Amino acid sequence: MHTVKRAIIVAAGIGKRLRPVTLDIPKPLVPVNGIRMIDTVILGLHENGINEIYIVVGYLKEKFQCLTREYKGITLIENPYYETCNNISSLYMARDHLEEAMILDGDQLILNKRILSPSFDKSGYSAVWTENDTKEWLMKEENGKVVSCSRAGGKDGWQLYSISRWTGLDGKKLKAFLEYEFEEKSNRQIYWDDVVMFCHFADFDLQVYPMQKEDVLEIDSYGELCRLDSDYKAHKA
Repeated sequence: MHTVKRAIIVAAGIGKRLRPVTLDIPKPLVPVNGIRMIDTVILGLHENGINEIYIVVGYLKEKFQCLTREYKGITLIENPYYETCNNISSLYMARDHLEEAMILDGDQLILNKRILSPSFDKSGYSAVWTENDTKEWLMKEENGKVVSCSRAGGKDGWQLYSISRWTGLDGKKLKAFLEYEFEEKSNRQIYWDDVVMFCHFADFDLQVYPMQKEDVLEIDSYGELCRLDSDYKAHKA
């Protein structure tokens, strides 16, 4: 068994799909029914004894300073590439902290804190089983091992969510591969998950950490935000 010792929260993006709210607030700091998205992530980590937390910031980075005052153990890492590169750049900037780590997005609502348990067998992603067609990334598993992943989605597989755990050895490999892709190949318009799932898939032995769809909420549009929190309807008008 391994134990998560630290967490990396990716929070550098612009959040264009939540405009106009994100014109002056980074998406992870947007309140939903009275609580900011990133607070649900931080509190979930703290409840599971994970207190060493690195938050990668970029867009409106100064807005995140409040978190270092409100919570202990928070370190902000600036991503200077956030405007021109995909989120591979964010994990690249946090690459020194990948051993025995959990990686999460800051713009999600953690509704079941138990899914952030620090105990894990081997590296892998939290995922939800889906029998219906989905356009989200979909993993196939055999005998406890992830054997493939489809960017185009599909059905009868495990829908990947942005919560993952990495052993010390895999964290070292991930760091090396990030440096190779980002520095040597200038492969900067991909997700960091592409590095694992497609660029160097054979170098990892991954497993699925099952959860339920209602455990996490991802808000992908301003209309969805309005449906979840009626206060934004007035903002829209």
